[in-house]
Amino acid sequence: MTTSPAGLPAELAEVAVAVAERAAAHVRARRPEIFGASSSAADDAVRTKSAPTDPVTVADTEAEEVIRSELARLRPDDDILGEEGGGEREAPAGIRWVVDPIDGTVNFLYGIPAYAVSVAAQLDGRSIAGAVVDVARGATYHASLGGGAYRTDGGGTTRLSASAATDPALSLVATGFAYAAERRREQAAILVDLLPRVRDIRRIGAAAIDLCLVAEGAVDAHYEHGLSPWDWAAGALIAAEAGAVVIIPAPSSRADAGDVTAAMAPGVAEPMRALLAEVGALGALPLSRGADC
Repeated sequence: MTTSPAGLPAELAEVAVAVAERAAAHVRARRPEIFGASSSAADDAVRTKSAPTDPVTVADTEAEEVIRSELARLRPDDDILGEEGGGEREAPAGIRWVVDPIDGTVNFLYGIPAYAVSVAAQLDGRSIAGAVVDVARGATYHASLGGGAYRTDGGGTTRLSASAATDPALSLVATGFAYAAERRREQAAILVDLLPRVRDIRRIGAAAIDLCLVAEGAVDAHYEHGLSPWDWAAGALIAAEAGAVVIIPAPSSRADAGDVTAAMAPGVAEPMRALLAEVGALGALPLSRGADC
């Protein structure tokens, strides 16, 4: 595996922040234009992907175009893997940018203020820099490998640290659900076993935000099946740099494989991992047909 040169993660984190914030500004401006009361564009602005419940909007594709254009200008020799524009499944040698133009598209569609732009730089399949912009809240989470994790908003920049939780029974756990009905049934069965044994469950609807909430200690753990690299590449690094214990799929894994992604505050990680294993949450939930998201 290639060793990243000193200073490269921090340099790429600056690029990730700049690119993600540029795309977030576009997303923020476009929502009222597409879905505002006086807009007639909404009917033509949404299509579906893997399932009728899995939407993509014109803002998703536009935001990815913004990201690709900015990266082509700033890092012209790097590869790009995007949720909407695609890319090679296997991680290439060297730098690859892994991007999700809108994580939480259903929230964006309905006007629920929990959707994000996620931009990460990976070296040989390992995230070394990343940024997640919570568009509605105007907060940018960012990290570089070995450099810590931070949140920047109107109040300045704050270094992030995962919570001090030690007891799963008193832990707030975030999760997400699939678009495919067959996986939802399995996820619901896991939740039935898990819910009585933790403080409560939160379903935000954007995995990148969930991972950043673990990083800042707003939730104590997160687990979810069937994420693709663009869902976790930036957020998992941010959580890890904030001290969380992180489980991620292989860089080549996609939603249909159903692999688990998890992040847990360090003090609760061992018992939480045991609890998740006991209820069946750490095993893969593969789909028998088609892709999920």
